[in-house]
Amino acid sequence: MPSPRFAAFAGSWSQPSKSRALVTQAADAAVARFGGTAEVFDIADLGADFGLASVPGHAPALDRHLRAFTEADAIIVASPVYKGSYTGLFKHFIDLIAPEALAGKPVLLAATGGGHRHALIIEHQLRPLFGFFEAHVLGTGIYASSGDFADGRLVDADVLARLDRGVAQFGAYLPTAKAA
Repeated sequence: MPSPRFAAFAGSWSQPSKSRALVTQAADAAVARFGGTAEVFDIADLGADFGLASVPGHAPALDRHLRAFTEADAIIVASPVYKGSYTGLFKHFIDLIAPEALAGKPVLLAATGGGHRHALIIEHQLRPLFGFFEAHVLGTGIYASSGDFADGRLVDADVLARLDRGVAQFGAYLPTAKAA
């Protein structure tokens, strides 16, 4: 049986990025639990032409990551909160995906911000966005604030427990995954 393929996308341009750290840890946890592989990327990985791209097929780095994202068996996404929502470049990447491309795929939602007052971005912004694609949005979302990280890694025990709970929910959608 084939191993699951995970795609983890951070809608952040910053280097280093809390959003990138969060999706990396989630992808590592998913591979450790279910086997398979994970491709982790962020806005900076999409190439210099990404901001100008409006149609797939014109930017090789973007096209490679779009394929990895849409062909994955399971998806992990995170965006930093910007003015109460996901970033514009995060949305630009999502806008390049055909509406039917994510139908039925399990998606773990995450977001990062300076404080906890923006935690509802997952429920009010990200969940409806992936609902449009008819994706199976996992019940547990992960929000992490600046204080939940140390040395570029998520360290808060409560958020780590939530991440583990969210990753475990992929199991219902990965019939070929190894036992958890």
